[in-house]
Amino acid sequence: MNPTPKGWPRISSSLYYEDPHRAIEWLQKAFGFELRLKIEGDAGQVMHSELTYGEGLIMVSGKKDNHAEGKYPFFASPRDVGGKNTQNMMVYVDDIEAHHACAVAGGAKVIDPISLHDYGEAYWADRSYGCSDYEGHHWWFTQRIRG
Repeated sequence: MNPTPKGWPRISSSLYYEDPHRAIEWLQKAFGFELRLKIEGDAGQVMHSELTYGEGLIMVSGKKDNHAEGKYPFFASPRDVGGKNTQNMMVYVDDIEAHHACAVAGGAKVIDPISLHDYGEAYWADRSYGCSDYEGHHWWFTQRIRG
């Protein structure tokens, strides 16, 4: 028995934005995500979307778009909670410098510049940077150097 639908990772995350159409475009341009699916409602709102980066998958929707009945009042953008985040996204990339340049050109705010994170010969070393997108979601992009 296959525990996941074809093409889905075991874990995926949802992110909520004021304007999910803008977010989807921005995430493609700045971070290199690919749009796999976008389902719109009758009024043009994003009911569901799937963006991929390699085998990783995130879902993006509006914080209110498909929850008009008030069933999920806790879905929010970091803008709604004073810029706070309770999670961040971590994505492995092939070329950290090129990815960083694209993210900065796209408007990402770098909160931790590219640096080496070396956990010793028995473990691994990564080059990583941290940034936030235009609504304040935190992201870490990492390239494996050793391990």
